[in-house]
Amino acid sequence: MTINNKQLAAYRREMLENETATATIQRYMSVVTRFAEWVGDRELSKELLLEWRGQLGQSAATVNVAVAAINRLLQVMNLSHLRLKHLKTQSTVFRPADRELSREEYERLVCTAERLGKLRLARAIEAICSMGIRVSELPYVTVESVTKKTVIIHNKGKTRTILMSAALVKKLSIYCKREGIASGPVFVTRTGKPLRRTQLWAEMKHLCAAAGVEASKVFPHNLRHLFAVTHYRQHKNLVRLADLLGHSSVNTTRIYLKTSGLEHQRELDALGLVLLKEAG
Repeated sequence: MTINNKQLAAYRREMLENETATATIQRYMSVVTRFAEWVGDRELSKELLLEWRGQLGQSAATVNVAVAAINRLLQVMNLSHLRLKHLKTQSTVFRPADRELSREEYERLVCTAERLGKLRLARAIEAICSMGIRVSELPYVTVESVTKKTVIIHNKGKTRTILMSAALVKKLSIYCKREGIASGPVFVTRTGKPLRRTQLWAEMKHLCAAAGVEASKVFPHNLRHLFAVTHYRQHKNLVRLADLLGHSSVNTTRIYLKTSGLEHQRELDALGLVLLKEAG
């Protein structure tokens, strides 16, 4: 069996019906489209799939994302027997320092956005970080939810309720009044449409230089990581945090709690298990 446009359309439809995140749909469609071009008119077989995986030449994490996308396509095509195994990776206990956004850097981003008059960006960054929501869930932050101090999010077949802090409610109320937003999503474009993930990402990247923060650390999902780490340090409740983040498993939540290599180094140094003075 070969891959055709009809099957690709069915693949996209399956993801939409299962309420897959927009970013994931875009990423997976990109993978399978390139895969279909690589396959051409050849019949799908396990040997062909193994050849494709072997020529990717990328990191294990990147390869595994591609494998997940292809395996889902194979399931839609009723070819699950051809599924590929993911590459094995050894779990690390910390995140790379160049990917870890600190509290101080987060504050610089918000303050810089305000100083430059980018109030929509500043409030969006604070909303995501203070509630720990996904960037795709930002449209659920509406004028009505600000009034009720509660955001009800429907995502991935689940519904969860997020409370807003008093400080966030005050800031968003002032912002909506200033911008003349009377109802619906708080974060909208000039045409009134909900702010897109790609647009927010681009605005955050443009803010990096002025804020003095490395671009590798600045992306919407890192704000969610910062929320997770900050919340756990204060409350030490993994199950509660999993509920707030909308995770079905606490194992997923544990991934969010990885701290930077620099912090891990400080923790090791604090153990004091290497004697400072040599014997004799």
